[in-house]
Amino acid sequence: MNKKDLSERDICSKFIGPSIKRAGWDGMMQIPEEVAFTKGRIIVRGKLVTRGKAKRADYILYYKPNIPIAIIEGKDSLVNNHGTYARDYYAEEASGTSHSMKNVSREVIYALPVPLPPAREQERIVARVRELMALCDQLEAHLTNGQVSKSNLLESVLHHALNDNQMHPFSRESVGIV
Repeated sequence: MNKKDLSERDICSKFIGPSIKRAGWDGMMQIPEEVAFTKGRIIVRGKLVTRGKAKRADYILYYKPNIPIAIIEGKDSLVNNHGTYARDYYAEEASGTSHSMKNVSREVIYALPVPLPPAREQERIVARVRELMALCDQLEAHLTNGQVSKSNLLESVLHHALNDNQMHPFSRESVGIV
């Protein structure tokens, strides 16, 4: 079964919900599903006041009643195309009246859900980054050694050029040309 072919609801019911319950969360008391967690943004235009769309979550994990500690979203668009999801999220959350340039607050930017790859993929990524960092360290050491060699060579050439009173073996005088 390919998870990319499943709907968001299927992913929640077949994978996320059972995983949360296997982790020890009480399904009746600690994990309400499909819950609105805000009433929506308050929009004021002149004398008119209205509320925007309420924010909903697939799951909210509660430590104790009325003490939420995590919101879990099973977005299929996060798996399939995060760029489109982020653009749609920001378009929905933006404020302002201009159609060409909306305002996006820092809080809205920080609230964007970011999908994480599975643990094995994260471990593979970390291992690869460590390999590349080791290679960078080797290259940096090689460059440093090259710069030291270049500096030593320049110093040696200048020392001999300025301090040697001997004739150069190929100078005009050493060859007998006056």
